[in-house]
Amino acid sequence: MDPKISIQNLTKVFYKKESRVTALDGITLDIKDGEFICLVGPSGCGKTTLLRILADLEKPSAGSFTIAQGKEDRPLQSMVFQERGVIPWLTVEGNVSFGLKMRHLPKNTVKERTDYYLEKVGLDRFAKLYPKELSGGMKQRVSIARAFANDPEILLMDEPFAALDEQNKFILQEELLNIWSETKKTVLFITHSIDEALLLSDRILLMSAQPGRIVGEKRIDLPRPRNMEEVRADPLMAEHFVDIWTHLQDEVQRSRI
Repeated sequence: MDPKISIQNLTKVFYKKESRVTALDGITLDIKDGEFICLVGPSGCGKTTLLRILADLEKPSAGSFTIAQGKEDRPLQSMVFQERGVIPWLTVEGNVSFGLKMRHLPKNTVKERTDYYLEKVGLDRFAKLYPKELSGGMKQRVSIARAFANDPEILLMDEPFAALDEQNKFILQEELLNIWSETKKTVLFITHSIDEALLLSDRILLMSAQPGRIVGEKRIDLPRPRNMEEVRADPLMAEHFVDIWTHLQDEVQRSRI
């Protein structure tokens, strides 16, 4: 089967006055349709830059990528950010339905999908509220509901739960996995949390310090559905945790030399 996302020797260089910074260096990667991939690496290693390139928000300096098109009436990708993901002048309902309306889908389809995903993330009772009336966790639910409602081929998620407290983080991780298990979308998810990566992913890709390269991979074979208690109790997951922690420590130290 052809990969859903194929990245070939992707490099990104940023220029500022007379200096240049190589954010990504020779990224080559294939992701299968329906895979849940987590990117883990030290701050500044180019994880967000990679997602922005795949979302067509940045252009690569060299190399290329392809995303296999499925149904022609579906967008290729949606991106969920850590913050700033909601439109402040639209209600919860308006935010979730925004992408659908921009695609000029029939009104009954827009309402059906909006109502469905509002219910899935537990926001159906808050549909008429505005973002200023919501907590941070509720805003992230809005972002996730909007992304899934728009039915993209792939989801690009940039630390969507990083700013949340642990309780809300666990709730949203569970909701994300529940929706993903139904839709089986291809997900590329950035996180600094090793626990989160072990819970969510099929594969964890380890990135080096700047310039960002993919230098390792962990395949997570723990059966689904899984929860955090199972992840933390599994000896192999504990081994993965230590390996990833050591990798991050080594890369942070290397970046300071």
